Amino acid sequence: MSRTSSGPEWSGDMLTKPEMVEAFATQLRGVLKTQAAFVEDVRTEAEAMWKANRPDGYSSFEAWWRHRWVVGPFREIQEHLEEAAKLTFDLEARYRKGRHEIPAAKQAAALEKKRAKQAPAVQAGPGTAPPKPVDPPTAAPADGPRDFLGLVHREHSA
Repeated sequence: MSRTSSGPEWSGDMLTKPEMVEAFATQLRGVLKTQAAFVEDVRTEAEAMWKANRPDGYSSFEAWWRHRWVVGPFREIQEHLEEAAKLTFDLEARYRKGRHEIPAAKQAAALEKKRAKQAPAVQAGPGTAPPKPVDPPTAAPADGPRDFLGLVHREHSA
């Protein structure tokens, strides 16, 4: 494949977006399918020419064997081209997943982790205990003190 000065030089930066990779894979798939069809046409014509113009002096086995030697490589080339066209789907999926989906998921997880660290965490310390339930106040005797200090003194003495 020759490069001309009129076209852009290849750079890995050209495939930074999923739509660019999709376009590249689609175009490559089209080229491979076209080449596979070309090889299939050549193989079909070679088979027809061989059958129509079988060389004299060959036995039927030898003619079949030589025919197989001629047609076999064309068939293998065609199969390889068809397989390569199928692999363009893997190329596109792996690129999209490896360069866009996985990094985006990692970035989202890192952002979530950062937010979790920044959020104030409510934790019970070792010295904090839940408040004890308060008993309803009992009626003080009529003759006892009604002031706060008197009630405290009475509770400590009891």
